[in-house]
Amino acid sequence: MPVIRVNAGHAPPQRLWKLAAELPSGAPVVVMVHGYRYSPSHPRHDPHRHILSLNPEPGAARVASWPRGLGFAPEAQAPGLAVALGWEARGALGRAYLRAGETGVELARLAGDLAQAAGRPVALIGHSLGGRVCLSALAGAEAGSLSRLVLLNAAAFRDEATEALARPAAAQAEILNVTSRENDLFDFALEQILAFGRRRALGLGLGGAARNWLDIQIDDAAVLDALEALGFPTERRAARLSHWSSYLRGGLFDLYRRALCQPRELPLALLRNHLPQDHQPRWTRLWSVPDGLRRSRPAATALPLR
Repeated sequence: MPVIRVNAGHAPPQRLWKLAAELPSGAPVVVMVHGYRYSPSHPRHDPHRHILSLNPEPGAARVASWPRGLGFAPEAQAPGLAVALGWEARGALGRAYLRAGETGVELARLAGDLAQAAGRPVALIGHSLGGRVCLSALAGAEAGSLSRLVLLNAAAFRDEATEALARPAAAQAEILNVTSRENDLFDFALEQILAFGRRRALGLGLGGAARNWLDIQIDDAAVLDALEALGFPTERRAARLSHWSSYLRGGLFDLYRRALCQPRELPLALLRNHLPQDHQPRWTRLWSVPDGLRRSRPAATALPLR
């Protein structure tokens, strides 16, 4: 199944609707959304040549093919539909933040149309300001049009997440909020630049505020222990600062693929029962020695997920 490119402000290609209507029962529909500093109109910064591509151009920094990670590579022969959403995310942070919200309104309409054509809800995954795009889509989408959202170091605020959770589409959706103390400086900058310190970034988590929301701190050794026990061994390298570890750390896309493409095999309740929910304090990673995230206890036997 090919990856279908869609750019904000432009009509989706007509074959998207045909492919959606022809999907076999149970096949997932996943929309992937990049973050800050990408732009489909600039070849050097085109996300369709980078993380949203099956074959990213060589030599690019911080590159990992999201569609391949999610199992949409042609050789995988996995049924499903992957949509790569590009949007104008370059320029000043404040402008890009506003455009993320506007793009989310478009994504809400796209998800509704896709859900209707495919006869099933749509899953979303977004990094950085792409996470805000996904949250804005959740706030404006039709009820039943969205299934699961995976937010990767989302450049968004706690209050807008709480507001999105109160909207109709959230009632039938589930959200995995992937955070890391490696991202603390970026979260702090978001708070200071866009809110003068008056709002708190989503990287601090929501603390179990909703039954369908789960925070996952991926640089917590205890969280990685639990993921390994569930059958998702994850690379334990550590960095003091990283905005990109949520998609570059080895093993995490196995989790995202199962969560988005086979949600029945990975119930949210199972994750909630096994993953620690206490977030480490801000700046924990910045002042620690980056020597890897050691196991907090002996390695556990993987639990069956079927």
